[in-house]
Amino acid sequence: MLPSLYIALRFIHFSALMVLLGSTISCSVLAPQPFQPVLIRRLKWLWQSAVWLAMLSAVLLLCAQAGMMGSGWPDTINPEIWLAVLGTRFGSVWIWQILLGVVTVVVLLLKPRNLQSMMLLFAAAQLILLAGVGHAAMREGFYGGVQRLNHAVHLLGAGWWVGGLLPLIMCMRMARKPRWRGAAIIAMMRFSRYGHLAVAAVLLSGLINSLMILGWSLPLESAYVRFLLVKVVFVAVMVIIALYNRYFLVPRFNRSPTATKQFIQLTWLEIILSVAVILAVSIFATWEPY
Repeated sequence: MLPSLYIALRFIHFSALMVLLGSTISCSVLAPQPFQPVLIRRLKWLWQSAVWLAMLSAVLLLCAQAGMMGSGWPDTINPEIWLAVLGTRFGSVWIWQILLGVVTVVVLLLKPRNLQSMMLLFAAAQLILLAGVGHAAMREGFYGGVQRLNHAVHLLGAGWWVGGLLPLIMCMRMARKPRWRGAAIIAMMRFSRYGHLAVAAVLLSGLINSLMILGWSLPLESAYVRFLLVKVVFVAVMVIIALYNRYFLVPRFNRSPTATKQFIQLTWLEIILSVAVILAVSIFATWEPY
């Protein structure tokens, strides 16, 4: 039961940070200046929920790790086991993850003028920290640093891409209103243009990370490798959908009344696939590669 809870918490934590990064990039970087406050208000429920979920899941992940390291459920609330976990490599990274999560919540409650920019930086910092745990931290020295840097790029690219899909749908819906049509279209065009960089970063860094973990061999008898291949298939379908949306449907928006509807439907499918990918990662990240 504890391993299942750990997987669920990892899924929530990764998802929340990616949603927070993607939504804040969309609101504070991609949206035109006059449109930013409007989009921020429309997505308020999304990025504020992500802040709280990221912090709570970080704390609960420490408790779950303590229970698995100790003797089960009683040790999830045992301070001595918590300290033992914090003395491990995982713990030395995770204490900063928790602290950043708490600081992010505090900043959210204080509501400074540059709130969105600070949320973006905190989300990026927490995603980068995640590269210090799991299989990306299996090497030491120079190659270990390269692997963690590469994985950090992978997580940031995934957060930008996946986390920006819900804001993209919101912009698509707001583009139907004459008042916001121009600004919403500019935001979507920027997401499409710069989203190419996020997708390229995810694909290239994912390939490098797989090679650094597995080498050139693919032991298909390994459950880790089978789940990895499932992830690859899902990501490939997401890329195909993104390319179809951008280069087939977008040029037809003005000529075909069904193109917009199909774009939104396929983007929802992309979101569903991204949820499946994050869930798969949350599962096989707890397994040994071989």
